[in-house]
Amino acid sequence: QVQLVESGGGLVQAGGSLRLSCAASGNIFSINAMDWYRQAPGKQRELVAATTSGGSTNYADSVKGRFTISRDNAKKTVYLQMNSLKSEDTAVYYCNARIATVSGGYEYDYWGQGTQVTVSS
Repeated sequence: QVQLVESGGGLVQAGGSLRLSCAASGNIFSINAMDWYRQAPGKQRELVAATTSGGSTNYADSVKGRFTISRDNAKKTVYLQMNSLKSEDTAVYYCNARIATVSGGYEYDYWGQGTQVTVSS
């Protein structure tokens, strides 16, 4: 069984900062991509930031220069540092990880339960 547990969400004023964390645990052999998505009310879930096991990163245009994704492979944890937050960043943020549970096995996508981020203007 694999679990992703997010933390760090909350209420912040516009211009403020938050740091999200997502820790993976359970029967894990390897973790490939670890990503952050978000879903605002009435909108589709969208990719915010992505990182590979080799450290490559990618960001949505709307968060470039404000958000930074990083990961600690030893801790099986991915982080999202969010600065200069705007009201439009308000959403539930989800962690996603592509994980193999056995050597040479297929990689599956796992999701966290989500953490609410609310930015007040």
